[in-house]
Amino acid sequence: MKYTQLGRTGLKVSRLVLGTMNFGPQIGEPESHAIMDSALEAGINFFDTANVYGWGENKGRTEEIIGTWFAQGGGRREKTVLATKVYASMAAEGDPWPNFDRLSALNIRRAVEASLKRLNTDHIDVYQFHHVDRNTPFEEIWQAVEVLIQQGKILYAGSSNFPGWKIAQANEAAARLGRLGLVTEQCLYNLAERRAEMEVIPAAEAYGLGVIPWSPLHGGLLGGAIRKSAESGRSATGRSADALSNSTVRAQVQAYEDLLDKHGLEPGDVALAWLLTRPGITGPIVGPRTPEQLASALRAVELELSQEVLDGLDEIFPGPGASPEAFAW
Repeated sequence: MKYTQLGRTGLKVSRLVLGTMNFGPQIGEPESHAIMDSALEAGINFFDTANVYGWGENKGRTEEIIGTWFAQGGGRREKTVLATKVYASMAAEGDPWPNFDRLSALNIRRAVEASLKRLNTDHIDVYQFHHVDRNTPFEEIWQAVEVLIQQGKILYAGSSNFPGWKIAQANEAAARLGRLGLVTEQCLYNLAERRAEMEVIPAAEAYGLGVIPWSPLHGGLLGGAIRKSAESGRSATGRSADALSNSTVRAQVQAYEDLLDKHGLEPGDVALAWLLTRPGITGPIVGPRTPEQLASALRAVELELSQEVLDGLDEIFPGPGASPEAFAW
């Protein structure tokens, strides 16, 4: 495994991030534990989760599964850089009671305590805001974060799904208060979805945030979706099916798979390896459902893409261009 600094911090993290959203809803506890063991054995030390994962009536279940894995000892917690998130409502299903969601100081305090209990740990390494809160000023958010840092309950703060101007606003507010501010941004970014290149990634680079892309295969679209459908005789599902119903997107994906066939490369490996070549990227979040899928993702860390392949990918999936030139003269 290769490692890099997490943004402008002194923290070293792996170039792949283990995503745990499937733990609970898609994968049982023993299987989830096996994947985490395999990840740690492979050198992946950065695990990402969220308080709401588990979804519906099982919100928090994913954190609980990670917590029971930590409880097994063997240096599991000590070796893991743990990131979780706060924003979505953790109130009981159908209960609209206020102050159980978003980023008020009250909910941040409540959510941290609940996550620590579920995760069976005394601190969270990177505490991420899962979405912007348009109703809470950053001065209040940073005050709450500073208290938690002083209490030793969190070490760093990060964002997820923030636009570039909110990254700037958050870190300017932190600078006025003499605080570190955001050190990570977790955004949707992959070959098929490059809008983050216009402003989000440049803002993250300017403020020293490590970028952690989610959905690096765009819901399986970039993992050989057309080839797999032809081989299995089954149509794509979910986000892949929706995307492939668009003739333009389907033509792009076919050209992508044809290019990689020509060079003897696997689509999923290339999609991850491409992200690792991009400026400002700490590492993509991979969400394997089996240890075998994890082993496949690990190949991307060692994969060197030729300039011919990189040029071909840019031709098939052109980026939006820099801001403001992307939308102005």
